[in-house]
Amino acid sequence: MTTRALEAAQAALAAEHAAVYGYGVVGGRVDRARRAEATAAYTAHRSRRDALARTIRDMGGRPAVAAAAYALPFEVPDGAAAERLAAELEDRVAGVYSDLVRASEGPLRREAAGALREAAVRAVRWRGSGVAFPGLAERA
Repeated sequence: MTTRALEAAQAALAAEHAAVYGYGVVGGRVDRARRAEATAAYTAHRSRRDALARTIRDMGGRPAVAAAAYALPFEVPDGAAAERLAAELEDRVAGVYSDLVRASEGPLRREAAGALREAAVRAVRWRGSGVAFPGLAERA
């Protein structure tokens, strides 16, 4: 694997750490009707995080560790804000997986594409709408 692929995998791992943290907030604020969805997303991100850590070790790298806390992009006082946060988390995760798709090949690229697809689908579910090219979110 290339240095570029390892760096992109590290960025994806960092985004997964942040998503796991963020879904802790989402789960505590989201309405009861969407709590199972938040729990499923939390579990999916934990699984992806753990798989990426293994992949990075297999690539000869040292997996980035999670921060003690993360700054949220906005206040999350209620269920509506929690849903917006969930969509934002998924958009950010999709962005780093898009970078990993471009930087990698073979099985890692397939895994990254699958993770990108999953994040895009979750973002649509949380937001109620999607973007034309998930992960490329109109980068200016």
